[in-house]
Amino acid sequence: MNNKGTPVVTDIKVIPVAGYDSMSLTLSGAHAPFFIRNIIIISDNSGNVGLGEIHGGERIRQALENYKPVVIGKHIGDYKNIIRELKDMVWCENQDNGEGLQKLDLKNLCFVVHAETAVESALLDLLGQYMNLPVASLLGDGKQRGAVRMLGYLFYVGDKNRTDLPYIDESDSNDIWFKVRRNKMVNTEDIIEQAHAVKEKYGVKDFKLKGGVFSGEKEMETVKALSKEFPHANINIDPNGAWSLDEAIKLCREAGNDLSYVEDPCGPENGFSGREIMTEFKRATGLRVATNMIATNWRQFGHCLSLNSLDIILADPHFWTMNGAVCVAQICNEWGYTWGSHSNNHFDISLAIFAQVAAAAPGEITPMDTHWIWQDGQYLTKNPYSISNGLIELPKEPGLGLKVDMDKVMEANKLYNKIGYKDRDDSMAMQYLIENWKFNSKKPCMIR
Repeated sequence: MNNKGTPVVTDIKVIPVAGYDSMSLTLSGAHAPFFIRNIIIISDNSGNVGLGEIHGGERIRQALENYKPVVIGKHIGDYKNIIRELKDMVWCENQDNGEGLQKLDLKNLCFVVHAETAVESALLDLLGQYMNLPVASLLGDGKQRGAVRMLGYLFYVGDKNRTDLPYIDESDSNDIWFKVRRNKMVNTEDIIEQAHAVKEKYGVKDFKLKGGVFSGEKEMETVKALSKEFPHANINIDPNGAWSLDEAIKLCREAGNDLSYVEDPCGPENGFSGREIMTEFKRATGLRVATNMIATNWRQFGHCLSLNSLDIILADPHFWTMNGAVCVAQICNEWGYTWGSHSNNHFDISLAIFAQVAAAAPGEITPMDTHWIWQDGQYLTKNPYSISNGLIELPKEPGLGLKVDMDKVMEANKLYNKIGYKDRDDSMAMQYLIENWKFNSKKPCMIR
């Protein structure tokens, strides 16, 4: 195909948006009542529209605005060269990649995110529509599967009633999952109830518990209970590196039979990097280890492989770009590692990005992480993907297969302009639970 014969970009809209969230607890604190994202809508001279979504925040929004002069007027078939040019741009003051430091202060998440991924998604969406192909067919060696397996992402949830923050209440919903997902859930029995609701709603067969909230002992009790309640499910836990090496070894040795893998159980300590510490953990326990923290770029990935620090790399396309994430999957497939993807709070456009990338990933891949179940019902498109029987079936339509709902987008933009903050802050809600709470990378958020 002659790239210069492809349609030309004529317009780009960058729209910050917000949606409603639960008081989900992580090492970083408590999710605020609203999550924020940036949406990009690119039009070409054939009349098609391409969509992208990326993390929220003013730095990322400004980066997308700065990209406009580079992209407008370019042929969509030249998208790889366009994205390379965008990668080389310094897009925020005091830019620090912050990657792989495993400290999870989400105020600095923008430094790990590749804002150009939103442009890449929209251009691939346009190119797919032009060629009458799904985005997955334009990535790597093409579309590998027509359906992608998803897991149930479980969270401890704080008591919103202890705050005066505008969390929504869905307890009167007729939907079994919507009914419980905003409620306080801090005990093992609560998580079991949560898992049953997720399984009934989406048909998932596997679960991941977000740890780094309570003591490791309490969280592993929950893992063991999940394993007993769902004996055929794969169960994993992600404490985001909150545990010490000795603690992680002790906890996971005792529950090894209940874990399919463990994600970022421990991190840097005593002068050793997270990659070195994870290597020691693997040797001591024999468990499979996953990460989205110590391998967030190619250099870090190389060190992880040389140290044998991991088995599974969760290559979020918002961190790696879509092409980059598929390239990671190709290496994993050739070298005997397993690929999966990390997730963050997102709308339905990102859900499509995850699914298309996973559909292009060769070999055996893990069930995909997604926060979508916590945001489900807040659509920015007229035909969002859905999870049924634990799977996302890729649509037959070309590109991402989505049609933007501008009324919904502008409604989400109105909410963004109303909420009063422009960047993520998981410490805000924590002040209602623990006075003067501050983030500590080595202390679960509810232990001070």
